Parts: sequence; structure tokens; C-alpha cells
Amino acid sequence: MRYRELIPGIDVSEIGFGNWTVTTGWWGDYSEQQAIDLHRAAFDRGITLFDTADGYGDGYAEEVLAKALDGKRDQIVIATKFGYDLESTSERRGQQERPHRTDVPYVRQCLEDSLRRLRTDVIDVYQLHNPRMTHVEQDDLWAFLEQARDEGKIRSYGAALGPRIGWRDEGIAAMDQGRGVALQMIYNLLEQEPGTDLIAKARETGAKLIVRVPHSSGMLEGDLTEDTVFPPNDHRRHRPRSWLIEGVQKVRTLDFLTQDMTLAQAALRWVMATPEIVTVLPNIYNAAQLEEFTADARDLTQEELDRVAALYARNFDVEPSGLTEKIGA
Repeated sequence: MRYRELIPGIDVSEIGFGNWTVTTGWWGDYSEQQAIDLHRAAFDRGITLFDTADGYGDGYAEEVLAKALDGKRDQIVIATKFGYDLESTSERRGQQERPHRTDVPYVRQCLEDSLRRLRTDVIDVYQLHNPRMTHVEQDDLWAFLEQARDEGKIRSYGAALGPRIGWRDEGIAAMDQGRGVALQMIYNLLEQEPGTDLIAKARETGAKLIVRVPHSSGMLEGDLTEDTVFPPNDHRRHRPRSWLIEGVQKVRTLDFLTQDMTLAQAALRWVMATPEIVTVLPNIYNAAQLEEFTADARDLTQEELDRVAALYARNFDVEPSGLTEKIGA
């Protein structure tokens, strides 16, 4: 495992562990013990950054992290998120986003609740979860985060962009306005926008980047086909069939990356070829994947990076399929 500096005095593993995969039900059902075991296996493989959120299972994910790594606090870096109204009683359907709530008294309580669930006195990276521009411009919120840092309750803060590909303007504004030192974004070999713009801004401002979804929701793990059937509780069933058909076709153009590593490993090394990116959070479902993603793989050559860029510029030579029905239909 290799490590990079996230904030002064804190290095993190290049491969991090985002525990939403095993605590939210979006990627299958895991017992608490299964989730705990995978956290511990990640730590044993050299992973030191563990990313979670108060909204993952309404605090359940934070509790699992604390149970799994009890006694290891001084050896790990904890990143968690806030910003959703966990008290909201409004009805939501499927993967519908819950309402935000960012008034300072509520965020103060969220911070205290996260500290309690995580069984720690300080959170290393406290991230505003999927912010809109109004949140980026909310001066009293960011003043409170600065105060929390001065009080020693957090070591750094920033924003985790999403929930879908997008939010370019929010990310650029957050970096321009100095809203923390860390920015989390979606970025992968198949989905490079708006990541390239955010990387350019990070280079200009000195912000550090955390990347999630490096395998394009599993497409770059290399085991999907046009006939793949996702389980009933898998969120990818809600995607249009064109995502699956076109994605599989694009992946077939990347065989040149897999002569001495798996496609999943190559996808991670492609992300980490960018120096502004400090760590990447692949979705890890099991011990075999954990071993694959944390294995020592070589860096991509400039020739390989250039070839990927050329393919991306021409949509990997794939014509749009026009299929709009959902995969699970």
C-alpha cells in the first residue's frame, strides 16, 4: 500500500474504504458481523482511510466502523459526512434523496452525534454531503466548521459532491471560496466530467481530492456483460439499459490495460495517476475484491494514459444504443 498526504501531518492510504457498500443495502445485504469483518480485513491490508456518513443507515454505518476498528483509532483516518435531515418524516421512494438541513444548531448536534457513534473525540475529515450552491454560500455554516476545528472536534472539513455525476459549479465554488481542504468527487476512466475541471481547480487552489466510484458502478470491474441481471435490491437496476450495453462495449476497448493486471486494478491506477487525488474509494463487496484492489499494481505508462484519453475523446468508438428502459424492467 502507498500513502499520500491529505492534510499536514496526516497521510492516508491510496486505497480507502467507503463503508456505504456494506451498510446501506444498495449493494446487497450484509450482516453487521460481515460488515465488521470486511472493515478489519481492509485495515489488515494497509487501508487507513475509512469514509462513512451519518446518513448511511441513519448512523448505523458510523457505529459499525467504530465497532470494527475499536482500539485502532490512532492508526486510522476517519472521514464522515453531514448535511441531510435525519429527523425528516417526509416520504421517499426508492433511491430518492432526502432533504438537506444545514442550520448551525442542527449541524452542531449532528457533529456531536457522529462523535458519539464513532467513539472518538475528533473527526479527521468532516464533509458536507452532496451540497447545493446555497450550502456552499452559507457563511455561518462554514464559520461553524472553522470553530469546530479550532475546538479540536474536527481536524479538517470539506465537501463530498454528488449524488450523481455533476455539481461542477458547486465544487469549483467551494474551492474558490476556501470551503475546506478536501473535496470528494465521482471520477473514473469512463466518466471524466466534470472531474477534469475540478482537478484543474484543485491544482490552482491546492485542494486535495478524494475520488469515489472509480469503477463506474462496477462497469470497470470487468465482469459485467450485456446479459447481466442485478439483484432486486441493487441500485443499478434503476439505470437505463443503455448504460449496461454501451458500458460493456467501451470496456472491450480497454484490453490493452490488462496484460499484467486486472481491469479493476488498472482503473484504480488510472485515477491515481493524477497527483491532486490523494485517495480513491472503490466499492468493496468481499474479501477477494479487497485483495485485488489493494494488490501492488504498477503505475500506468504515459503511452497508456494517452491511449485512454484518445479513446475517451471519441466515446471509445461506441455508438449510442438508444435503449431507455431500465435494466430491472
